[in-house]
Amino acid sequence: MTDGLFDGLVHGTAGGTAGSDLPPLVSPGPALSTVEAQRYSRHLLIPEVGSVGQRRLNNARVLVLGAGGLGSPALLYLAAAGVGTIGIVDFDVVETSNLQRQIIHTDGDVGRPKAESAARAVAAVNPLVHTVLHPVQLSSANALDIFSGYDVVLDGTDNFATRYLVNDACVLLGKPYVWGSIFRFEGQVSVFWAGRGPQYRDVYPVPPPAGSVPSCAEGGVLGVLCATVGSVMATEAVKLICGIGQSLLGRMLVYNALDMTFRTVRLRPDPSAPEVTGLIDYDEFCGARPAGEQSITDATISPRELETLRAERDDVLLVDVREPPEHDLVAIPGDVLIPKGRILSGEALDELPHDRLIVLYCKSGARSADCLRALHAAGYDDALHLGGGVMAWAQDIAPMLPRY
Repeated sequence: MTDGLFDGLVHGTAGGTAGSDLPPLVSPGPALSTVEAQRYSRHLLIPEVGSVGQRRLNNARVLVLGAGGLGSPALLYLAAAGVGTIGIVDFDVVETSNLQRQIIHTDGDVGRPKAESAARAVAAVNPLVHTVLHPVQLSSANALDIFSGYDVVLDGTDNFATRYLVNDACVLLGKPYVWGSIFRFEGQVSVFWAGRGPQYRDVYPVPPPAGSVPSCAEGGVLGVLCATVGSVMATEAVKLICGIGQSLLGRMLVYNALDMTFRTVRLRPDPSAPEVTGLIDYDEFCGARPAGEQSITDATISPRELETLRAERDDVLLVDVREPPEHDLVAIPGDVLIPKGRILSGEALDELPHDRLIVLYCKSGARSADCLRALHAAGYDDALHLGGGVMAWAQDIAPMLPRY
């Protein structure tokens, strides 16, 4: 991740000990059948795993958040390892741009729900595994209910609001979770388990300013990086289940694919960290929605409403707030490109007239919503943004255009 994210390591740069000798997280299930013994024979040959370890895996319930870049290798290897029940949380659909790194999906899955596509792949790898689909957006309203049915959680999500939600839910439930993060050529993995070691808030007590850290959709990611980081996450889950080796509890693994280097940073709990007593509004906490702000739903228009506006009015100024490489891939004709950073910094405000109807758009609507808030605060009261972004526009208006 970007260097700024290591600011939170102030409590983890010295002292502390790596997690070691943790008891097995899951008790052994029934004796292995002949079919299972054949399938998992290479595990049975490992003294640290053996028959008992495999029975623990068979009896384990693992929840994977996100069937994307990190979830793809993690899900496939957890299935191959014989984890008995695998839950998949994902409400998104497969897009062509996902296939560069999300290897659990195929070209024929484009347009299908990711959770369903991932479940089919898991079944193809190991039909003995039971999958549970949660095709919902994780929220404060459902996280505790979903998490409560699993032994360990793998967090492969890509936004800060969800990361804090996952941490707090696991803290309240007393569950360990494996966290992974990627950006361009770099990845990080750790295990968080409040009460036994650090939690995410010990490392990152406050989120970075909204919009200051680009997502993979904005900055890109090397596809093969996901394989390394996702497989490390799966490895940590297996070790926790079986109670073997030293986990990454109390350590963060930092991987740089360009330099091909691995290093670990020691972490420790922050004694001054406030106690987690309940789930909160994480969008507000992370600055995605300022405190007290009302919904901007009324300032959101659909692709067809945009087309109607442009047909009826000649004063519509359509502004793409993405980055130039994204604009080169696919864009709405007749727009102008003003990247999000220039709008949020105020640099581009002089380029935006007050006597025209400004409509902002991005890939899916998240970045344009951030920019819309900034414009409303700057006095552009009539400004709008395109719900669903250019992807929704391409689907509803110009389906022949590529998805990215």
